[in-house]
Amino acid sequence: MTHQTTVSGRDIFIVSNSVDEMGGVTTWTHQMAREFTARGHRVHVIGITPAPEGRRHEFPDALPYDTTTLYDGHPPQVRPLRGLKGKLNAAERRRHAARAAGMRERADRMTALFAAARPGAVVIVTQVWAMEWVSLADTKNLVVIGMSHESYAASAGSSRLGRVKRYYKDVDRLLVLTPGDADQWIRAGMDNIGHMPNALPFMPDTPAPRTEKVVACIGRLSHEKGVDMLLDSWAEIASHHPDWKLRIYGAGDEEDALRQRTTFLGLDESVEWMGRTNDVLGALSQASVFAQASRAEGFPITLLEAMAAGVPCAAFDCAPGVREIIRDGEDGLLARLGNTMELGGHISALITDKELRDRMGDAAFENVKRYAADEITDRWEALFAFLER
Repeated sequence: MTHQTTVSGRDIFIVSNSVDEMGGVTTWTHQMAREFTARGHRVHVIGITPAPEGRRHEFPDALPYDTTTLYDGHPPQVRPLRGLKGKLNAAERRRHAARAAGMRERADRMTALFAAARPGAVVIVTQVWAMEWVSLADTKNLVVIGMSHESYAASAGSSRLGRVKRYYKDVDRLLVLTPGDADQWIRAGMDNIGHMPNALPFMPDTPAPRTEKVVACIGRLSHEKGVDMLLDSWAEIASHHPDWKLRIYGAGDEEDALRQRTTFLGLDESVEWMGRTNDVLGALSQASVFAQASRAEGFPITLLEAMAAGVPCAAFDCAPGVREIIRDGEDGLLARLGNTMELGGHISALITDKELRDRMGDAAFENVKRYAADEITDRWEALFAFLER
């Protein structure tokens, strides 16, 4: 059915696991909610559960769009009812029934929100777990777009591969982050695939001065972000460049272990723990090199941010999204995943060679403009119009 979009824009619902949990998906959600709102669309961000304790993203000011969180706490955890023993486990069956009833109730709340939308409305589901609730809601006459914010390899290494194939098989479009990931999902049997990169959160007028003797790392302090491997790389660098600092921005479950590792490696004098920051551009403007040692990524916003600031990046080649953002040898340097000596060598090259640092930083500043928010928002609006036909 064809719907005529109203002059004042569309109703756009962005549904995520959480409205306010720290991380790249939350950053993406609220950036695009602002971009869509600025284009005259009416945006509503829906989260399934509140952020876990200690993982809440603090927003700097009032949001110019509505948000709704469907649960007050996390829905009850359940185990699969396997075999006769599982089916006869009365307590587990009650938990399953309570969870299912709660899911239907929350899906009905979404249905009521969707029913009030104007013609041409779109539902964007950023994570497959959230899609489990959307799939129970009535989305008749709405365009539904699913997303996977990780590489195909990361999905294939977890339970998410099967869940994506199950819950996203009937959406109007499943968007992944790169053409390479799209090809892999098509080979895995999905026939509704498209790709859409993340947008730049900011685009400064001029690159950072790159005069401070600082290597910056920004991200969650979790296993997948690989800060332990970055510290291993830094142990070799610090002995040759004692006047340089590794400045780590972020917080997370691994912080205590990472601080202990820093002490064990004898790096307490050269590593600075900065905690979380809401001023990413300010942090980057005080750095001359950006380092990322992630074990897994989708389309990392932190790399986009560093390049937009004109800070050259050294990173592990851990996903197609990283290879698409960084043109190795032109605007940054890529190391084989897990090769801490190679990563350390790249960081050292950028520290030692100011001409290389400036050339790559300036190239990054120019090349990353292909992900400018206006261009990416144009692509989203073109997709909405195409899927509405």
